[in-house]
Amino acid sequence: MQKYPMTVVGEKALRDELENLKKVVRPEIVAAIAEAREHGDLKENAEYHAAREQQGFCEGRIQEIEAKLSTAQVIDVTAMPKTGRVIFGTTVDLINCENDEELTYQIVGEDEADIKANKISVTSPIARALIGKEEGEVTVVLAPGGEIEYEIAEVKYI
Repeated sequence: MQKYPMTVVGEKALRDELENLKKVVRPEIVAAIAEAREHGDLKENAEYHAAREQQGFCEGRIQEIEAKLSTAQVIDVTAMPKTGRVIFGTTVDLINCENDEELTYQIVGEDEADIKANKISVTSPIARALIGKEEGEVTVVLAPGGEIEYEIAEVKYI
């Protein structure tokens, strides 16, 4: 069985979502279905059908999260030795060698990736180019617009 890497924060977010779905959303949907049933004829009851559809989405998401958590390999980067090498979970400060633009990315699991929060998937081209490199090294990223050279300014284990 393949394990999927996940940060401690990513695992907590999934566990929180799962708990909310099971303890808040699911009971609300059950109550909505019960209320809609009281309105009579189920064939023409739009509220009943909408609630049943919501229930299907909710149960599907619960199963999806439980499956992800069962195959998660939670990696706590703060417990790793600070070697200056880019690994899963580290936060990397980069300098674009062409225009001196500074970027910061955290390398996270696929489910945690959020470019607006500067979190990139471990499977992204940038992360693949960075993994295994060390502070001070220059790496080439194959981007859609061509090759981009980045210098690794700092690797943080936070």
